[in-house]
Amino acid sequence: MKKVPDDERSDATKDQSVLLLPVTPKHSIIQQKINDQQLMDIQNKVAIITGGTHGIGAATALALAGRGAAVALVARNTADNDIQQKIEALGASCMMIAADLGREDECIRVVEEVEKQWGRIDILVHSAGAAAPGSLLDGARAVWYQAFDVHIHAAFHLCRAAVSYMKLQKEGAIVLISSAAGLRGVKNALAYAVVKGAIPQMTRALALELCDDNISVNCVSPGVIRTRFQDHLKPEQVKNNIDNRIPLHREGTPEDVADVICTLVQNKFITGENIVVDGGMTMRIV
Repeated sequence: MKKVPDDERSDATKDQSVLLLPVTPKHSIIQQKINDQQLMDIQNKVAIITGGTHGIGAATALALAGRGAAVALVARNTADNDIQQKIEALGASCMMIAADLGREDECIRVVEEVEKQWGRIDILVHSAGAAAPGSLLDGARAVWYQAFDVHIHAAFHLCRAAVSYMKLQKEGAIVLISSAAGLRGVKNALAYAVVKGAIPQMTRALALELCDDNISVNCVSPGVIRTRFQDHLKPEQVKNNIDNRIPLHREGTPEDVADVICTLVQNKFITGENIVVDGGMTMRIV
């Protein structure tokens, strides 16, 4: 490595001391191979995003569409929503599928419809979920079983159906959504805490199982994110969160989480990980 004399520099570099490394075609080819191995090219890939009409799911859909992916948005209710128009305004393809993901046959139907539409499935983001309030003695039995249906059983059935197609491409990315509530004990949300706590372990087990197929499986655990899920909070609860519970002193946004999801989708050297996006809330003891 040597300093380039002034008379050999381009006009753009003559005014500063620049150290240049020789770039040969061989080096360029090697670097391109490294880039190809480490990053998924999202352009023209097909993504299924559950819970894709609101909040984190919608933000993720817009982020992936902005990178060139075709996106299928899955939700129980797809009416009265402008997310499809926003995605298509980016020049991306989009389809909406109404489904009850608590049912195995509906999960399978979703995957088959997407494959029929676009002929492949590359990305699965399971962001659908629902609150599951109640303690051991006061919570309804139905809430317990419904929480497992939507958060755990749906993830199992969706992954089982989608992975069959991902294997055909010898590449794929799965991102499951857990929660800070699955990392620490919480009161009056036993079912929610349990199902969210199971998702990181499901992620690790699936990631190891699918490594040889070049399919990454990762997890994101959001903290307090400003979505409809937080609408029930009283002003004093919001203030307490920002002042005392979240070290960065703000609520997160769906875009904060979507940015991490896109990184996990693209980076092919990360698998089996759980990334916490909570402003530092769960890093401390008190």
